[in-house]
Amino acid sequence: MTRRPVPSITTIRTWGSTAAERAARYPCDDLVAGPRIPLFRAIDVAAPPDLAFRWVGQLRLAPSSFDVVDNLGRRSPRELSADLGPPRAGERAMTIFRIADVVPGRELTLRLMEPSGRAGVLLRPLWTPAAVTYRVAPAAAGSRIVVKYVTADPGGPLGLLLRTLLPPGDLVMMRRQLRTLAGLAARDARRGGASP
Repeated sequence: MTRRPVPSITTIRTWGSTAAERAARYPCDDLVAGPRIPLFRAIDVAAPPDLAFRWVGQLRLAPSSFDVVDNLGRRSPRELSADLGPPRAGERAMTIFRIADVVPGRELTLRLMEPSGRAGVLLRPLWTPAAVTYRVAPAAAGSRIVVKYVTADPGGPLGLLLRTLLPPGDLVMMRRQLRTLAGLAARDARRGGASP
């Protein structure tokens, strides 16, 4: 049995992204003030950008990662929803985010919602502002999805916990999400276009 190599610290924080992508400015940069923890993820998609962006827009319905963990065990959609329409600012996405900004066909920026209700009372001391931008661009393979996630670094013990646990945990979930979105977009491209 062969063992997979353990990702380096750099890979854990920058999986799939290029130096140029990491140097670029993203809308999420303007949504989190002060010291921040930035994470980058990127993947090539064998589908045109408009189709890849439609799949990114499906994140309003479900995270498309490990459904047992982040979708209460419900299966994330495997077909594009005909009723969803283009993403709009203010809509919820992946349960815990709200859309902050949309550049049609190109970018979707989400802001982490503050916890509310009974659970919010317990979670609020651990909550830190966070935002994420999904950018879709043309590429040789068809298109490319680049993601930048930023969360505030509150310093102290909570900051240390975030800097230690967030990058590897996010990598596991985000890598699965991007591979799922890329696979579904590529499947639809092979079919000759998107499902309805």
